[in-house]
Amino acid sequence: MVGHVPVGGNAPVVVQSMTNTDTADAASTVQQVYDLWQAGSELVRITVNSPEAAAQVGSIRKQLDAMGCNVPLVGDFHFNGHKLLAQYPDCAQALAKYRINPGNVGKGSKRDEQFAAMIEMAIKYDKPVRIGVNWGSLDQAKMARMMDENAKLAEPLSSEALMREALIQSALESAQQAEDLGLPADRIIISCKVSDVQDLILVYRELAKRCQYPLHLGLTEAGMGSKGIVASTAALSVLLQEGIGDTIRVSLTPEPGELRTKEVVVAQEILQTMGIRSFTPLVTACPGCGRTTSTFFQELAQKIQRYLREQMPVWRSTYPGVESMNVAVMGCVVNGPGESKLANIGISLPGTGEVPVAPVYVDGEKTVTLKGEGIAEEFQAIVEDYVRSRYAEGGALRRENKSIPIKAV
Repeated sequence: MVGHVPVGGNAPVVVQSMTNTDTADAASTVQQVYDLWQAGSELVRITVNSPEAAAQVGSIRKQLDAMGCNVPLVGDFHFNGHKLLAQYPDCAQALAKYRINPGNVGKGSKRDEQFAAMIEMAIKYDKPVRIGVNWGSLDQAKMARMMDENAKLAEPLSSEALMREALIQSALESAQQAEDLGLPADRIIISCKVSDVQDLILVYRELAKRCQYPLHLGLTEAGMGSKGIVASTAALSVLLQEGIGDTIRVSLTPEPGELRTKEVVVAQEILQTMGIRSFTPLVTACPGCGRTTSTFFQELAQKIQRYLREQMPVWRSTYPGVESMNVAVMGCVVNGPGESKLANIGISLPGTGEVPVAPVYVDGEKTVTLKGEGIAEEFQAIVEDYVRSRYAEGGALRRENKSIPIKAV
């Protein structure tokens, strides 16, 4: 359990995100956390890297609570986390989870001492801990020892295999050390992040074999735009299909002017298109071809998808089950009627040379035919009416909620 969010066991896979604001700037951080939460992030990680940042965490938590935003905050600590948690008790208390990177806790004898100090704070404040190993900051002393040992083997591991093994051992040994210090096993989450798809898959398959800790998935430094989306989707989908992973984050580099919330949307759509969880009604739309010379169906599909997502912060509590709704916006008569009938609600727009009318299907039945200049507005009104009549809590026409229920561990 992280804050009020169950993690691991039979709980659903949780979507996590991270701010890119300076946490010392409380106003900007509060706003971005709120935006990520509104987009559907269930955990939000914030950087706690300085006394100025740590001093603001308690205030950030209070401001979010006053705004009705109860999303748990995860503190991301490197190098000086042992000092910050001790010196700023409001920070230690306000955070719902601590993320500790064993490779950045300290060097030599200080490493064990400083790691222990952070675990002791987690025990004191009853906080779960993520042991977050990253191949960009792997414990170099450990890596050097393993390389020496590997060189003496009759059949040494390849450099790639050795790196993967070092990540796994670092995570598991640190988790065991935390347990030895008194942190319960059910308060530990593990991650081993790399930026290569195949390496990530191999690392997490092995982790899943060797431990029972909940696992946080994420392709680190995934990249920008379609590359980052495709790489993250490729890696996470394989593991999720195999039942591996309890929390996920899509680490996209935002393009200039792009909203941070995009990483939340991508993570949700990975889970939803795989049938693992439902977050917001999705729009099925044809890709377009020579039959669909008009861009109207593309514009309508985009408008409806944006409208559905913007409504979810309100609909989530008002219309339970609406997140599993499917809307089809099709561009011609070839597949239009068929796809529209399979959706909860669908519209088949006219293609080139077709009669300029657009039949609408509700739960597989044709209900009305739209035409003229107001098709977009009329179809949106039909969608709104469908949501009110089918998903109002206690309503006789409410459809079955196919989303995975939240269960405590």
